[in-house]
Amino acid sequence: MKIEFTGRHLDFTPALKAHVEEHFEKIEHLFDGRPPKVHVIIEVERGKHRSEIVINWRNEVLTAETSVSDMYQSLSQTIGKIEKQARKLKDKVIDKSHKAKRVASVTAPSDTADLAAPFSPEIIEVDGRDSKPMSPDEAAAALDGSDQQFVVFRNTEINGVSVIFRRKDGHYGLVSP
Repeated sequence: MKIEFTGRHLDFTPALKAHVEEHFEKIEHLFDGRPPKVHVIIEVERGKHRSEIVINWRNEVLTAETSVSDMYQSLSQTIGKIEKQARKLKDKVIDKSHKAKRVASVTAPSDTADLAAPFSPEIIEVDGRDSKPMSPDEAAAALDGSDQQFVVFRNTEINGVSVIFRRKDGHYGLVSP
């Protein structure tokens, strides 16, 4: 990890550098792959110690800034903010590459509440037309002229009720009693 230090109107002491490097060693695992470029800027303005950290990593820029009365607290809080941003970015990259749901969002189904009733088909009445007497050839012609899948008719050849239907192979099937 490459860390660049800048002090505005004050010098970066070795103790401050060690403090920053120690914190970044703890969160270095978040920046696996290409090492990030870190720029740490500190300054004092009106009694407040201001720290700013800019990180360039994976075509992303993470920035954080804190202003408190102690420089060590300011650096620690700023690094904490950077850690949150890095975790969020890493989780986003992992979720995008794995396309997985988070474990917290997956719930176990309850035993009785979520069981769906088995599907039972309903009988739906269709308007009953008078079936007129015709031959199977006339019924096939009537089936061609409609969008129905079958035709029920009185078969004149056997003097009873028959059904003619379209088969998947394009031919017709005839059901007679």
